[in-house]
Amino acid sequence: MDDTITIAVLAGTTRVQRNSIRAAQYVAEFARRLDGVEIIFVDPLDFNFPGDGNDPEGKDPRYSEIVGRADAFFIVTPEYNHSFPGSLKRMLDSELELYNHKPVAFAGASNGNWGGVRAVESLLTAVRETGLVALSWDVYFPRVQDIFNEDGSIKEEYRERYERSLGRLFDELLLFARVFKTVRSSK
Repeated sequence: MDDTITIAVLAGTTRVQRNSIRAAQYVAEFARRLDGVEIIFVDPLDFNFPGDGNDPEGKDPRYSEIVGRADAFFIVTPEYNHSFPGSLKRMLDSELELYNHKPVAFAGASNGNWGGVRAVESLLTAVRETGLVALSWDVYFPRVQDIFNEDGSIKEEYRERYERSLGRLFDELLLFARVFKTVRSSK
C-alpha cells in the first residue's frame, strides 16, 4: 500500500465574487508543504454537474476520478443565507459510493463575524449521508475579505494563527485518512 495520502481540497462555490476561494487556495497551499501528502484542488467552476442527484448522467467523470483517488477531503465552504451553496451540494451529491470510509475536514468562510459556522453546521447532515466521516472541529475565516491580500496570500498578522489551526486540523485529518485507508485496503 502506498503511504502517500491524497487529499482533495474542495472550494465550495461557483459564485463569481467569491472571497472564500482565497481561503480554499490557502488551505491547499498549506497542505502542499506537508510530507507524504498529495493535494488535488477542486474548483467547482472546472466541472459540469448536470441534473440532480447521483444518477450516472449527473456525474462529471473527472470529479469521479478525483473522488476515487482521494483518501480524504477538506471542504472550504462560504456561508450564503445561513447555509452552504447549492453548487457544493450538487458536487457532493454526484458521488455517493466513492466517499465511503473517507474523512473530511471543514473550513468555513464569510464576510461576517461568524466565519461560516452555520454553513459548516448545515453541511454536516448532508456529508454524513454521503458516507464521509466528519472530523469533530473546524477552522473558520471570519471577515475573510480582511484576511488575505489582493494577490491571495494571507496577511502576515493572520499567518501564525491559521498555520497553527490548520496544522492541528491536518494532523487529525491525516490520522483518520491513514486509518481508513488501511481499512479500505483490507476489504
